[in-house]
Amino acid sequence: MGLDHVSRLEQTARRGAEELDGATATEILAWADEALGQRVVVASSMQDALVVDLAAQVRPGFDVVFLDTGYHFAETLLLRDAVASTYDVRLINVLPGQTVEEQDAQHGERLHERNPDLCCSLRKVTPLNTILGLYDGWVTGLRRSETETREKAGPVEWDERRQMVKINPIVDWSDDDVASYVEEREVLVNLLRSDGYASIGCAPCTARVAPGQDARAGRWSGTGKNECGIHLG
Repeated sequence: MGLDHVSRLEQTARRGAEELDGATATEILAWADEALGQRVVVASSMQDALVVDLAAQVRPGFDVVFLDTGYHFAETLLLRDAVASTYDVRLINVLPGQTVEEQDAQHGERLHERNPDLCCSLRKVTPLNTILGLYDGWVTGLRRSETETREKAGPVEWDERRQMVKINPIVDWSDDDVASYVEEREVLVNLLRSDGYASIGCAPCTARVAPGQDARAGRWSGTGKNECGIHLG
């Protein structure tokens, strides 16, 4: 990617951040799709299909990437397949460089317990960075209310680490906003959400949360970790 191209993308991100403060989710997505010439992709963890639903309304055939880590719940893979068959999007299933068995052979079994940061890097961050290299912008479901590390997120940002535009169309949505949209649009939701899982990642590192507990308390419980690394840096 040339320096001129990167410079133009950064300017586009800065301009979008200024213009889209207070814009609706679909306005943000429509801006991104037009500004980046459709070289934009949605990254979905398949906790629900909310952002996928929004993107499909803006442009049928929107690319959606799912990171198939090899450790997902069956319910998450079920939602991935349902999204591919229900919404007018192009679902891209991205695999890590190694199978779980190959990773176990090189790093030892249950790496997620001994070094969760490395496991996330190998099975999530690196595969995502590889596929994002084909695009100029990526869309997330990130919301400010989720964690302290996301409190300052904006609707459009410059992703310095990846040298691309980052679009967060529901960044200012509350839990009530999400619930209302899901109900009104009959958005597909991971079945685990009704079984006590408020935030869903890989099965070995995700647990149920108690009523009233922080939604991400069940992620990497007891490790002090609350981000896989995708949204850091």
